[in-house]
Amino acid sequence: MLEADVGLAAKVASLRRPATYPARPASIEAIETHMSWVFLTPDHVFKLKKPVRSDGLDFSTLERRRFYCTEELRLNRRLAPAVYLDVVALRQGPDGTLALAATGGVVVDWLVMMRRLAADLMLDALLARGRAGVDQMRQVAAQLAAFHRRLPPALHDPMLYGERLAGELAEQERRLCDPELAFDEREVRPVAARLRGFLRGNGAVLAARVAAGRVVEGHGDLRPEHVWLGTPPAIIDCLEFSLALRTVDGIDEAAFLAMECERAGAADLGRVLLERYAALADDAVDPALVHFYQGLRAFVRAGLALWHLKEAHYRGSPRWRQRAADYLQLAARHALACAPAG
Repeated sequence: MLEADVGLAAKVASLRRPATYPARPASIEAIETHMSWVFLTPDHVFKLKKPVRSDGLDFSTLERRRFYCTEELRLNRRLAPAVYLDVVALRQGPDGTLALAATGGVVVDWLVMMRRLAADLMLDALLARGRAGVDQMRQVAAQLAAFHRRLPPALHDPMLYGERLAGELAEQERRLCDPELAFDEREVRPVAARLRGFLRGNGAVLAARVAAGRVVEGHGDLRPEHVWLGTPPAIIDCLEFSLALRTVDGIDEAAFLAMECERAGAADLGRVLLERYAALADDAVDPALVHFYQGLRAFVRAGLALWHLKEAHYRGSPRWRQRAADYLQLAARHALACAPAG
């Protein structure tokens, strides 16, 4: 069935109304992100992808949005099967009314339907309140290690893996040193040099990770706001739009979450997570490699944070510049622990 000519604003306006939903929810909260509009009802969450296109991301057509909604469902059911419920159609009836319905009318878009989770049980909320504990971190480590053990190797070319990591580093260095953003290069270049030095001197280590099958198609964005510690625990919001970004070393994924715990002031819990993960994954990895991964992930997050300043909406806010500086400080700490200046 052909797509009707319905703009994003009209879709959002309709999805703010209870009559659009079969269950007629008592309340609807709408949240806009870079790539989506998210609609929260008392029991469910509906995610509408924006028709955007950029480097590594293309939601520009109805069929592409349907494909990535289906991918989001498939991939996230690996770690949160009870959360990701369905892909549903937004349809336009003969009278022009939009509704979420299984049949009838013309499909104008697709949404991912999820069970709504209690926000106070997300790991970021627990960390902010000082309520996250050792047992919970061990539980997350167990879930993550079991997930990675089930996955087949996703990469077989060790050269490609090293090149991919070097590319990530170079891209974020360019961002952080963009003259338009006026970030201090003198703070950025030494961190990048140390991380690059590790890559140059440890090609054999990285090749061994690939050969051992440790590089898998994982989650790709394992931050505390994506970890829910209810019953059963769930890890949500996998990177559905990029196979390259979710192709990671398992210990890299665990190290990323540990680094985010450190940023939240809970470095001890991050260490618990890493130690438990390494034991359960039977992965006695060199600490220098863990520090490299944490340094690189913090460096990438610094670049992504600063890049917000390219958008007019964020340009006057100090929030993203401060976040970039915080991540860069973390990157410097871990880079120093993994490699000499070079």
